[in-house]
Amino acid sequence: MDKIKIIGGKPLNGEIEISGAKNAVLPLMTASLLTDQPLILHRVPNLRDVASLNEVLAELGTVFDYNAENKTLHLHVPTITECVAPYDLVCKMRASILVLGPLLARHGEAKVSLPGGCAIGTRPVDLHINGLQQLGAEIKLVDGYIEAKAPHGLKGANIHFPKVSVGATENIMMAATLAKGDTTLVNVAREPEIIDLGKCLIEMGAEIEGLGTDKITIHGKTFLRGTEHTVIADRIEAGTFLIAGAMTDGNLTLKNSNIMYLDSLIEPLYKAGVEVTGNKSSITVKRINKRLRGVDVMTEPYPGFPTDLQAQMMSMLTIAEGAGMVTETIFENRFMHVPELSRMGADITVHGSSALVRGVDKLKGAEVMASDLRASVSLVLAGLVAEGETIVHRIYHLERGYENIVEKLSSVGAKLELLKEKAA
Repeated sequence: MDKIKIIGGKPLNGEIEISGAKNAVLPLMTASLLTDQPLILHRVPNLRDVASLNEVLAELGTVFDYNAENKTLHLHVPTITECVAPYDLVCKMRASILVLGPLLARHGEAKVSLPGGCAIGTRPVDLHINGLQQLGAEIKLVDGYIEAKAPHGLKGANIHFPKVSVGATENIMMAATLAKGDTTLVNVAREPEIIDLGKCLIEMGAEIEGLGTDKITIHGKTFLRGTEHTVIADRIEAGTFLIAGAMTDGNLTLKNSNIMYLDSLIEPLYKAGVEVTGNKSSITVKRINKRLRGVDVMTEPYPGFPTDLQAQMMSMLTIAEGAGMVTETIFENRFMHVPELSRMGADITVHGSSALVRGVDKLKGAEVMASDLRASVSLVLAGLVAEGETIVHRIYHLERGYENIVEKLSSVGAKLELLKEKAA
């Protein structure tokens, strides 16, 4: 498998352009199933997850064309030719479950494999299933597949999610746009990516109220039209590079990124001795103090601290003065990067869902293994500040969610190299 070699100790200085958000573009792609007219998405990152979801959508009848140069993706589903999303495609990524709601709403039938993806927790699909059942769907789990039918169409309902779920919010919101009558969703996720999806659905003719709050109302329509939509910036990529800039004691500017979506990261960074300034189109990061200070963070649903930045923050704390506590409340198995960071000299003690990180003077380069998407990039960040050479193995995880990360980091002074596996 491919790997990345990193020589640490280089400050990051300059500008990086932030890509479109992976977590926004995937649900937007599945929204193409709701209409027989073309959906054109701009600022679509060239990622493994995008390619994998295109394969799933093609299986269902989607005709797609992706221009990697101008980041434009054309999706058109004139007719749904197949209602089965098979295991061999869905197992590659959990976001494939998002075809369930749109497929059922438009076609009246769907058979979707239980999904796979990063091994960071069970992430059950019961919230998706329960929500669709409340909209009138008949659902069975058979041989690892979700079999759903709504022969007479979906009907609006009042649905209260027992816990906040991004995926369930997206899936049920899309399904409800073609349901008969009104649907009210309570205790929904409020992530910027959900707002972006809602705006695209409105551009397609949906009637949605309450985006950005914990209560969304959808007035069902008989059909939706095609549209053109530009994907929002990836706040997780931006947050990752903010932490990289802080760790390497550089002066880094992130172009085409909105500081409004990063409040929960900026506050602990400031407490750690980092200055972050910016606006709706650009963010700059630099250290205030000579050495970073330990801080405590706890992951929570948006607008709380993102679970997708937890591993990166832990990397930063490994070289901070004093100690910091990282508490994970979203996924129960998201500390798999800890043993790998420890191989580099980090002092981390895990107690259940919390990890106490005692800062060390320096990390030392080592060979480490990536276990999931965000763990992968946390090891890259550690390598940027480690003494000597770090080799990060199994980087296909990185390619799922970070566009051209080697090129982007190299352009601002990092010394790293992609090592391609030689064909047998």
